[in-house]
Amino acid sequence: MTPRRLRPARRAFLQWLGGTALSPLSLSTLSALTARPAGAATNEPSGKGHVRVADGRISLQFDAQMRCRIVSLRPGRALALTGFDTSETLLRSLKLTPPPVPGKPTPPPPKTRSVERFALQRAEPGPRLTPFGPGQQLQLQGRSLDGIEKLVRITLLDAHPGVALLDVSYRNAGDQPVELQAWANASHRLLAAPAHAGGYWTYSGASHADRRDWVQPVKRGFEQLNFLGMNASDYGGSTPVVDVWRRDVGLAVGHLDKVPRLFSLPVRALGDEVTVALRSDAVQILAPGESFSTPTSFLAVHDGDYFAPLDSYRQLMALQGLVPARPPASAYEPIWCAWGYEREFSLPLVRGTLPKVKELGLHWAVLDDGWQRRTGDWTPDLAKFPRGEADMKALVDDIHAQGMKARLWIAPLAVAPGSDELHEHTDMLLLNADGAVQDISWWNSFYLCPAYAKTQQRIAALVTKIIGEWGFDGLKVDGQHLNGVAPCYNPAHKHTRPEDSVEHLSDFYRVLHQAAHAAKPGAVVEVCPCGTGYAFHNMPFMDQAPASDPTSSWQVRHKGKTLKALMGRSSAYAGDHVELSDGGDDFASSVGIGAVVSTKFTWPVDPKPKDSFLLTPEREAHWRHWLEVSARHRLAEGSYRGELYDIAFDKPETHVVEKNGALYYAFYAPNWAGQVELRGLQPGRRYSVSDYVNGRSLGQVSAQQPRLALNFQHALLLLAQPQA
Repeated sequence: MTPRRLRPARRAFLQWLGGTALSPLSLSTLSALTARPAGAATNEPSGKGHVRVADGRISLQFDAQMRCRIVSLRPGRALALTGFDTSETLLRSLKLTPPPVPGKPTPPPPKTRSVERFALQRAEPGPRLTPFGPGQQLQLQGRSLDGIEKLVRITLLDAHPGVALLDVSYRNAGDQPVELQAWANASHRLLAAPAHAGGYWTYSGASHADRRDWVQPVKRGFEQLNFLGMNASDYGGSTPVVDVWRRDVGLAVGHLDKVPRLFSLPVRALGDEVTVALRSDAVQILAPGESFSTPTSFLAVHDGDYFAPLDSYRQLMALQGLVPARPPASAYEPIWCAWGYEREFSLPLVRGTLPKVKELGLHWAVLDDGWQRRTGDWTPDLAKFPRGEADMKALVDDIHAQGMKARLWIAPLAVAPGSDELHEHTDMLLLNADGAVQDISWWNSFYLCPAYAKTQQRIAALVTKIIGEWGFDGLKVDGQHLNGVAPCYNPAHKHTRPEDSVEHLSDFYRVLHQAAHAAKPGAVVEVCPCGTGYAFHNMPFMDQAPASDPTSSWQVRHKGKTLKALMGRSSAYAGDHVELSDGGDDFASSVGIGAVVSTKFTWPVDPKPKDSFLLTPEREAHWRHWLEVSARHRLAEGSYRGELYDIAFDKPETHVVEKNGALYYAFYAPNWAGQVELRGLQPGRRYSVSDYVNGRSLGQVSAQQPRLALNFQHALLLLAQPQA
């Protein structure tokens, strides 16, 4: 057999590392499959391994018990990231749990045993065509002492070196049923980082009620479950990826299912080592001869920070049809929101502010919470709109007369006690297993079920009215409860499984998005899930994602990096109200990373002496300057180059946007005096560098001489313009 020629550093190779040969591989077959890609490392760790699969970036080694070791590969260098871990495991009950008996106490949790070792019995390498493109696979089969067979198929993709797909299935080969309490894939313990590599950092896509940072250092004692479902009554939904990295290498883990799943991606520090995994705690019983498969999961070895694996995740999901929406041109325009007046706004206050909004060059006017009768009853409050819908249409006409577009706030899937909507459509409620309603704490409301056809029909009708009849140009869809929902047990909905509500939340968004664009092509659907971790599966149906109630400028920046990876490098990410940034005026953190700028100032008066957002003359000068800078360069339309700098380890913190051949650099630090390196410059070209915010020339650089000496406080934004 003549081996097929492999493309350098792309095609995977498979090889025995030692031990006895296992069927069905012959020596001739093995010889044909051990071709090494050009540039692949030649000094991989050996040890207890029996078989491996590798490309030019990653090597997965398996021992006789199907334990796995991950090795990072680079030309001439290999680095073991883990030991031989029990990576794909089960947790089984020692005996079947008796069914609950009404009126009797709940039995104690069953005693369990982890099933971790599976004697390797079979290994089959070969090519594979996947939904993500062609690749090379290694299929391993083993059996535990419990009589459970495990089949693991590892696939390395030609187009995505460093990414390994894991398809795992189990079969009960015994003669008694087996109760499984949990399973885990890609469960690994990263070895302590060497001194030169610094400590570990982590990104998590999970949602938490305390609205913590999405990007955090992993210090001793760090532990985060990262459950992808509800972590509070109204906080849940996630992007199913977790990443742990250090200065020299990183490891990402997640799943590639086309719908959300109620899994966890726990990260835990054990001394200086860090554990990661994909875990499900759903209980199931396997009858004799019965099998089950876990969704396709993945692990990815990468350089730099978490941007690269999130960018790869987006590309892989796009190959399955989950493509983030392409934003309309107006989604990149700057925004003024009436939320500065909060729920106590009045039409005279809003109308009185519009001339200043226009004068400053803002293109959107958003009417926020407080216009409606109550949550769920989406009709104008007659105390503010005496003529009802006629007054609403008149306001939209006034906004349009100023040359601006109008956007309206709604919080769908929430219905308040006492509302007509709840009284007349109780059947739409999402109910828990005990028949109770699911609370939405912030709005003092209850959840509606997004998978129920009637719920979807009513949101389509509402959106059609707001945009098609009232004349609005877009929606601000708001609320932490919109990022994820709990399983629904409402019998009126006739769900196949309670998890239908979880897995079909994106269908609700699809209906909403389609209704908006059918009523007005070019309409903008902004989704602000109030500090939650943004659920990726909803992203194909949102045109704009803001920083979503950031608690700091750091959140504005790292959320921007995250969403530019998940929604696309030129996505219409908005920095949210600048009043939420450090000092309430940090435009630099939005402009520098290529975010749409947004503000909620009040003018010429503010009825709230406390927590006022009044645009004073001093603040107006600051606002005017930054809005002019933003309008001149329009970096939100550029391409965010998140791979160039590590947000954790490169100092000062640096972000880059590329637009029309120029590179825009944004540096952030409390105080900085020293040299910086401008990365991403094209070889053979010289660039003139300027501080484009203050109009100062800073000299020239090139790829051969990319360093500049800088001195600044908080932020410095530079433009590197290629010379003719």
